[in-house]
Amino acid sequence: VQLQASGGGLVQAGGSLRLSCTIAASGLIFSIDPVGWYRQAPGNNRELVAEIRAGGSTQYKESVKGRFTASRDNAKNTVYLEMNDLKPEDTAVYYCNAKPPFSSWGQGTQVTVSS
Repeated sequence: VQLQASGGGLVQAGGSLRLSCTIAASGLIFSIDPVGWYRQAPGNNRELVAEIRAGGSTQYKESVKGRFTASRDNAKNTVYLEMNDLKPEDTAVYYCNAKPPFSSWGQGTQVTVSS
């Protein structure tokens, strides 16, 4: 099973992006509980920044609390990560995966925040 993140881009500090996460092969994303959003900046380890359970409860890394919001639309088989007030330190490749993660990772989506 492989989850694919999309929706990244280049934004200025203070800007917003919404990432989407879908399953590459046939499958139902609501069966993955929880879904985690991860990111990896150059030279850093991949880190978990948010997770959302099937029931909708969420948890966030301290540095993104109040700025990032995870949500899921089971009817659309999609999980989202709304990112507001982006900061240059949010620059990274963002991935979605189960928590704990499946061994196979999607390509991720690049988020670049300019100062």
